[in-house]
Amino acid sequence: MDASTLSRIGLAGLAVMGQNLALNIADKGFPISVYNRTTSKVDETLHRAQSEGPFPLTGQYSPRDFVLSIQRPRSIIILVKAGNPVDQTISALTEFMEPGDTIIDGGNEWYQNTERRIKEVGEKGILYLGMGVSGGEEGARHGPSLMPGGSLEAYNNIESVLKSVAAQVDDGPCVTYIGEGGSGNFVKMVHNGIEYGDMQLISEAYDVLKNVGGLSNGELAEIFGEWNRGELESFLIEITSDIFKVKDDLADGDLVDKILDKTGMKGTGKWTVQQAAELSVAAPTIAASLDCRYLSGLKEERESAAEILEKAGLKEEMGSVKSEIDKKRLIDDVRQALYASKICSYAQGMNLLRSKSVEKGWDLNLGELARIWKGGCIIRAVFLDRIKKAYQRNPSLASLVVDPEFAREMVQRQAAWRRVVGLAISAGISTPGMCASLAYFDTYRRARLPANLVQAQRDLFGAHTYERTDRPGAFHTEWTKLARKSNAGVGAFN
Repeated sequence: MDASTLSRIGLAGLAVMGQNLALNIADKGFPISVYNRTTSKVDETLHRAQSEGPFPLTGQYSPRDFVLSIQRPRSIIILVKAGNPVDQTISALTEFMEPGDTIIDGGNEWYQNTERRIKEVGEKGILYLGMGVSGGEEGARHGPSLMPGGSLEAYNNIESVLKSVAAQVDDGPCVTYIGEGGSGNFVKMVHNGIEYGDMQLISEAYDVLKNVGGLSNGELAEIFGEWNRGELESFLIEITSDIFKVKDDLADGDLVDKILDKTGMKGTGKWTVQQAAELSVAAPTIAASLDCRYLSGLKEERESAAEILEKAGLKEEMGSVKSEIDKKRLIDDVRQALYASKICSYAQGMNLLRSKSVEKGWDLNLGELARIWKGGCIIRAVFLDRIKKAYQRNPSLASLVVDPEFAREMVQRQAAWRRVVGLAISAGISTPGMCASLAYFDTYRRARLPANLVQAQRDLFGAHTYERTDRPGAFHTEWTKLARKSNAGVGAFN
């Protein structure tokens, strides 16, 4: 093939995300070859390239023709389902690739799979990147947030392309080299975990405002729209306002009220919680959001429980609480509670990233990660710029909760936060995300916890020893023997 006709880059896997990213690359002026095992997807992408362009995009119908249509050193993005399909695609393509070529996996892949593949293709001299891509279908087409990790040489080969297609914000494109190994996939995984927490907290704000405050969907659309012009400005707040405006085209009323209350998931939230547990990093807000997705799936059980508990005498408390509500104050309180809870959720995600970075030696730049999340991605929000600046001020920051600016805001909002959580509990409305965030804040801010009693219990039944506050060393006490000998506490409640 004539070198002048070769493409700058290739992309295999033409579901909607793959098509949109390929069109984005071509739209930025980079000639691209595309391939899909189902050839109709190639034709569909070619048609879109002509109708939306014309763009410099060519379609190929076999792995060999696809690989050979790309200039060396080749850079090939694959966007297929995580797991075995990735391995199968790599096997099909590497048969025709050469040392120095690069594979970039843009799917939501488990980071250890990426590290395994780095070693496997490395034996053939092929470079590898695991690249998180956030922003959904719209972001892929018009500018996503990109999180590439793996070979620095591979990143340098494709840096100009990635910087052009990524979302653009005031301080640069939303892409950076994350680090070695599976760091890019891990960062995207935690991004998704934070996203789980964010969405759960917003749903709880909606629940309290609608079912305790009695607000209509129209009022909710206005409130979330107003919030999106202030400290809560973000993609998720913006789309929430839009959702409340949509009417049902199949029946009367608003569409949001007709949606079954069962939440789907693809696994990244579960991975995030598992990693937090393995690294001993507290992530209760993210864990609560995952638990809520599990519970939402028990629709029939929940309906049965509601009926059984009502017959057992459980009374609905919402009505009595509603009668005493000051709507204006409630709306402002919920705004403050949502903001404070979000800070805790992001703090947990950032702490998980830092802990993994230390374990793996990735040297993650948390401020830079916050920067590339400012645009393109699902969790993009105005306050990410302030998170970036917090880590720039103090790269060793233990937690966002103790950054001077965020600490001041948390303190200012805690009264409203506690009112919302208390009100929800009184009304029988579950707010597990907000409760988990508040408990995280209250636990983290206390200089002394009741963990001394837990450790004493562990020492009593398992001889696990304990440390003392007044002298160094490990200690063990024969608690039961001493307690019975002294008859401590006898008659205390007589």
